Amino acid sequence: MSRQRSRNTGIELALRRELHGRGLRYRIHRCPLPSMRREADLVFGPSRVAVFIDGCFWHGCPEHATWPKRNGEFWRTKIEKNRARDIDTDRRLDAAGWVSARAWEHEDPADAASRIAVLLATRRRPHDGSIHRTVGGVD
Repeated sequence: MSRQRSRNTGIELALRRELHGRGLRYRIHRCPLPSMRREADLVFGPSRVAVFIDGCFWHGCPEHATWPKRNGEFWRTKIEKNRARDIDTDRRLDAAGWVSARAWEHEDPADAASRIAVLLATRRRPHDGSIHRTVGGVD
């Protein structure tokens, strides 16, 4: 298991290509909140959206999760702790005004990118293009 990649996995690279192709820019492998020692796979800072790409085994996918027979108690505990940490992460981000988006490793990257793009569009701040300046302290 130690040889499993945790960064720059195939699905992560495919999702990044999809999002970049749509003109969306992001930071990779960043902590959205300085007080939280948890790293998001993609961070859209201005929109306050953190994207996590969850592996089916490690995060207990409802469709594809398998429970190992060997050392089963250890793995069940490990995966349940991962799930609890994911819920806690989502809750803490929400409390700080962020939205967390989660994609499973088995998802089609184009579908996940579409979902994320819609979420980002709803989170963007309106910009009317006008410039508001104060002259001499008077509006």
